[in-house]
Amino acid sequence: MASVEQAQAALNAVQDAGSGRSLIELGWIQAPRLVGDRAVFRLALPGFAQAQRDRIAAEARAALLALDGVADVQIEVAQPAGGAPIGAAGHGAPGAAPGQLPDRQAIPGVRQVIAVSSGKGGVGKSTVAVNLACALAASGLKVGLLDADIYGPNAPTMLGVADRTPEVRGEGAQQVLTPIETCGIAMVSMGLLIQENQPVIWRGPMLNGIIRQFLYQVDWGERDVVIVDLPPGTGDAQLTVAQAVPMAGVIIVTTPQQVSLQDARRGLAMFLQMGVTVLGVVENMSAFIPPDAPEKRYALFGSGGGARLAEEAGVPLLAELPLEMPVREGGDAGRPVVLSHPDSVSAQAFRALAERIGAAHLVPA
Repeated sequence: MASVEQAQAALNAVQDAGSGRSLIELGWIQAPRLVGDRAVFRLALPGFAQAQRDRIAAEARAALLALDGVADVQIEVAQPAGGAPIGAAGHGAPGAAPGQLPDRQAIPGVRQVIAVSSGKGGVGKSTVAVNLACALAASGLKVGLLDADIYGPNAPTMLGVADRTPEVRGEGAQQVLTPIETCGIAMVSMGLLIQENQPVIWRGPMLNGIIRQFLYQVDWGERDVVIVDLPPGTGDAQLTVAQAVPMAGVIIVTTPQQVSLQDARRGLAMFLQMGVTVLGVVENMSAFIPPDAPEKRYALFGSGGGARLAEEAGVPLLAELPLEMPVREGGDAGRPVVLSHPDSVSAQAFRALAERIGAAHLVPA
């Protein structure tokens, strides 16, 4: 008859597809035991690993059934009390009662939170968030970046860490994720927790849960600011962040194009309606600078749109960022333009944006 030690050794061979680590080590397989000829264990998968559930269950079952005397396998699904594991549905924020919106609660160790938002996709919001975070860090601030675009997480690629997996320690509501350190900042993203081509097919409650856990169950340490890269639109992610954590404010990113401005107006109005300070408007892709004629400017998407939006809303126009090839190259190569081409017009514009935000809202500890 097999022993409990043999059962644990068999289960130790079952690994997470993303990190290659044993599920026993990760704490996702717990409490293996033998009850007569039946092997029993608890499966406590975080939400981001749910896509592996069938494969994990099949491998674990096969490993246990191969042991002498084991005729059946029983898998218990863990339901942690008082919270949810990283990535599972649930509020995940301290003090949140089921079915109730919690009071806005600061992130321990984080002095300020600034969100970067846009009304529509494709306007360069993540590019702005990543380069702003790196520029603030280069100025001497301790900076974190939270990629809250759960369905389309691009920050890991833009920062060159798409192949890295953050450490997760603890269980249930006590699970804590260690952010990845890169380019002078600490960052977390759903893109670090799923396989490269794995879609995230979640309804609102699960999205709400993972964002709150990125806020409150990440070891941010001492940070002068955490930049939150929001997904486009006015949906669950924006509501979650605005209702969960007190913010210094939000930056609205748009292009000069009319369709972008229409959606940006809606996003800006949403934050004002929710009582979140709008720090200002960033107009991205203001003009294309050709690499073979750097003295020229081409307004591919129109001109003046960001200024009009800022004037309408009574908020500052924070920056007019040009469109240059090094911006795209830096994002694809995992080295943001403020670091890869620090003398470029774009890098200088991002640094000016960081200086303006830092001078007005951030003071290093």
